Amino acid sequence: MKPIETAIVLAAGLGKRMRPLTDTLPKPMVPVAGRTLIDRVFDRMVEAGVKRIVVNLHHHRSTLEAHLKTRTDVEIVLSPEAELLETGGGVLNALKLVGDRPFYCANADVLWFDGPTPALKRLARVWDEANSDVLLLMQSAVTAQGYEGRGDYFVDTLGRARRRRGNEVAPFVYAGVQILHPRRFAGLAAGRFSLNLIYDAAEADGRLRGMPHDGLWFHVGTPESVAQTEFDLGWRRARS
Repeated sequence: MKPIETAIVLAAGLGKRMRPLTDTLPKPMVPVAGRTLIDRVFDRMVEAGVKRIVVNLHHHRSTLEAHLKTRTDVEIVLSPEAELLETGGGVLNALKLVGDRPFYCANADVLWFDGPTPALKRLARVWDEANSDVLLLMQSAVTAQGYEGRGDYFVDTLGRARRRRGNEVAPFVYAGVQILHPRRFAGLAAGRFSLNLIYDAAEADGRLRGMPHDGLWFHVGTPESVAQTEFDLGWRRARS
């Protein structure tokens, strides 16, 4: 398989739970331990060999655009949204900028640290185009820092993923990082929808896979969780 050199980074959300920090900033630009969330994602994309990153924009668009101009280590293409399209609609809207090859897709506000081998490179090695349309990075619900819930998925020994149903408790949380194939979006109408529709359709066809992450992962959704994450990382803000 050819190296994956294109990615979509989802950065259009309103970040309501992160207020008041997101009253003046897009959530992906919230700094955690001295670096913005979106720059941390970009750092890992560049390290994995990504040459082109498509970013969808909406909330505080001009602020994020100005910030992205400071990145000169990768080609950045903007996919603005006049109205929020959610994750699935945002990806579908950006596909014209991606091409027909598999691509990385990550939430701009996800915070992960790699194990011995970078997670994106591990995903690319595990990816099997013959039997997959979606490959999700999964974090153990037990080690997901800041996460409280019943988990999202089960993953069997062959990597096949199944969504939790009803009152089940699943061992894995979707970590906000994945490989997608454009063919999974064929025939879908433009508009607002969640990527969960893509995952569920792929699962029904037996083409949804999951790969456990072997490093740290943090759920950073509120100002309080930012402070807790920085504490957990042993980072201290410099005194003004």
